[in-house]
Order: sequence, then C-alpha cells, then structure tokens
Amino acid sequence: MDDRGHDVAPAVETTADEIAAMEIRGAATIADAAAEALAIQAQRSDADRPDAFERQLRAAAKALYETRPTAVSLPNALRYVLAGMDGETVAKLRASIVDRAGEFRRDLDRAQSKLGSVGANRLRDGDVVMTHCHSTDALACLEAAVEDGTEIEAIVKETRPRMQGHITAGQLREWGVPVTVIVDGAARRYLDRADHVLVGADSIAADGSVINKIGTSGLAVLARERGVPVTVAAQTIKLHPDTMTGHTVEIERRDEREVLDEEARAAITDGVDGVDDGLTAENPAFDVTPPRYVDAIVTEHGQFPPETIVTLMRELFGETVDEPWEL
Repeated sequence: MDDRGHDVAPAVETTADEIAAMEIRGAATIADAAAEALAIQAQRSDADRPDAFERQLRAAAKALYETRPTAVSLPNALRYVLAGMDGETVAKLRASIVDRAGEFRRDLDRAQSKLGSVGANRLRDGDVVMTHCHSTDALACLEAAVEDGTEIEAIVKETRPRMQGHITAGQLREWGVPVTVIVDGAARRYLDRADHVLVGADSIAADGSVINKIGTSGLAVLARERGVPVTVAAQTIKLHPDTMTGHTVEIERRDEREVLDEEARAAITDGVDGVDDGLTAENPAFDVTPPRYVDAIVTEHGQFPPETIVTLMRELFGETVDEPWEL
C-alpha cells in the first residue's frame, strides 16, 4: 500500500485506458462508465479503514479524470458520485458510493430521453438535418423525431480523422432515415439542402461557447452564412462549471499518427534528406464555437439561447466547484 491507499482496481484502470483510447466515447457514455467504475472500485475495495477507503476512491477518480481533459461530463460524474460518499465505516462508505453511482446512471439514462423529446420538437416533416461527428445526444433528438412519425433525412459529415460520422450514419440507417455521407470539406455545398445543423458537445462554457469535435466551429460559421440554424444537443452533465470562475477549457491534443501515420510520413519524406525533422502533424480533438453562431442549446431541462446557459449552470452547480479527486 502506498501513501494514496490501496491500488486502483484493475477494472478501473481498464476503463480509464478505454476512455483514453476512445474505445469508450461520447460524453454520456464516458460519464456512465466513470460512475460504474467508481462503484466497482467500492465493491472490490479491500481497505480496512474508512480513511484508506476514501483515499482509494479518490485515487480511482483521479485516474479516470486524467484520461480526457476536455470531456467535462467525466469530472461532473466523478464529482456527483464522490459527493455522496458518506459513512463512519467502510461498509457504509461502500454502500453510499454504490447507491450514488446507481442513482447517477439512472438519472443519466432518463436525461437523454428527455433531451431527445425537447430536440425533436424543433424538427418537422421533410426536414433535412446535417450532423457532425457522433453524438448520442444529437441522435436522441433524431430518434425521438422518428418515433413521433416525423419524416427526416440526414446529411452526415464523415468527420476525420477517426471517421466518427460513419457511426452516426449507421445508427440513422438502422432507424430507416435516408442518409447522405459527405466529406468534411463539402459542408458548404450541401448546407443549401439542409434545414438544420444538429451537433453534440463535449463541454459548454458559462458564456455559451460550445466545445465539440474539431470542425464544429467551421460548420457553424458556414451555417450562419447560409441561414441554417445550429442546434447543440447536450445533457447538463456537459456544462463546464469551472468556466464560471474564469477557467479555460483545455483542448485535447491527440496522437499525430491519427493524421499522419508512419506509412504516410515515409511517403512524404522518401528521398528528401532531412525533411522528416521538419514534418509534424497537429491533431486537436476539439474546437470552440462562439455563442453567436449557435441558435439553441437543447438539454433535458429545455432549450436555451447560449448566452443564458450560465443561469442553468449556476442553478445546478453553484458558483464554484472543487476537485474531490485531489489527494
């Protein structure tokens, strides 16, 4: 045992690795996995003292937190579960974490359904929706519309470099929605056919700025030029409470090999001495869309103009938020 308490459970380490590798993706899915991992940590703990148990839970939370700095649903889930840790014995502490994690996961499941109903009300028969990346919240709006009998079509951006738009396209086809997949650079051309742009969010700042998959901001600017409304679907777990105190959302940089793998690098530098030393690739995972390019943020609590989202944020989180995983 080190000065942090017992080791983090292997299942938690596995979850952390899967989140970091984007095998677990999507803000709601990440939050759900994090809450489940804390419950597993509690259930499998062999701590014999309450203080050791608490240190172990905080160490597990910290390991999870450090995997994805931009996806605020992750720290919000960790804060929620750890806030319910209470008891004078290890058994009571364990029960409180398991109960709190279960409550969070049930609320999370209901939240997406509520959000979907709110977002579906913005769609009408014959509407064509352009999407970017893969968002379970955005898909919840489209699923609810389909279930209501609304006839819609989708233009799906492929969303490089990981081609996450293909996931969206596959889900929409399962629901019988006609889909046109386009390359990212063709968005301006096809916006003339679109009635809505619908995207998700990984984080939303207090000023209404939307942090989402790289390419979202460019799409929003083009949509404004074309007069196409932009709707952001985001559960309130994606609100970034730290931004109320001036915190800047960190933009995750992913491995350059997603953009420039070894084979591509070798092809570029073949036969040119020294050029490899000056060849780099930038791979930011997200960008920031200013609130002036967003028409509405749809949540399980209703839809909001982006400039007013801070009011909801204060109601849910208060003015400041601590970091309970810090040891």
